[in-house]
Amino acid sequence: MTWTLLYLRSRRVPLALAVALGGAAVVWALWLAFAADRDIALPVVAMTVLLMAAVLSATLAGPDENLDRTASMRWPWLRAAHLLAALAVILVVQFATMYTGARFGPAALVARDAAGLLGLTALCATVVGAERSWFLPLGWTAIAVTYPQDGGWKAAVTWQSQAPDDKAAMLTAVALALGGLIAYSIAGPARREVSE
Repeated sequence: MTWTLLYLRSRRVPLALAVALGGAAVVWALWLAFAADRDIALPVVAMTVLLMAAVLSATLAGPDENLDRTASMRWPWLRAAHLLAALAVILVVQFATMYTGARFGPAALVARDAAGLLGLTALCATVVGAERSWFLPLGWTAIAVTYPQDGGWKAAVTWQSQAPDDKAAMLTAVALALGGLIAYSIAGPARREVSE
């Protein structure tokens, strides 16, 4: 087996990919079957991106973070590539529906939410560990989608549910994406105690 396959298996990437792709496919198929409008509603798009980011968050740590830190690898580059690959998976799946009967979109919304939610998930993985990194993104997005706000700081707080051209939402998502990428790449996931 090559090192890449061992890395992907140790991070449970095949299972996470199957669940993320399956979840997006179910949402797409249900919209295609039951909705009259071709464009999937913005709250559903945001929640689907969240679903994929939450599932892929399980791949942000291996079975033993301490063992990862002892290897003579360039972990910051590998962690950054891992996050960017997760972003690419979400974007490719969402954009693949553009020419079908039901589509996730607009593209700017998908890209903003995917980058911001993955960045937030990576930040949480750095602080509380990969296994709990999806808690804050889930709670925040559920509230933002349920109670969207307009204008100024309210749009920045509920950035997941804002229109694709909202500047405050875009700035918040970019800040979370860059913060998560930098923090996770440098620090990696939070260390677990041996008893965990």
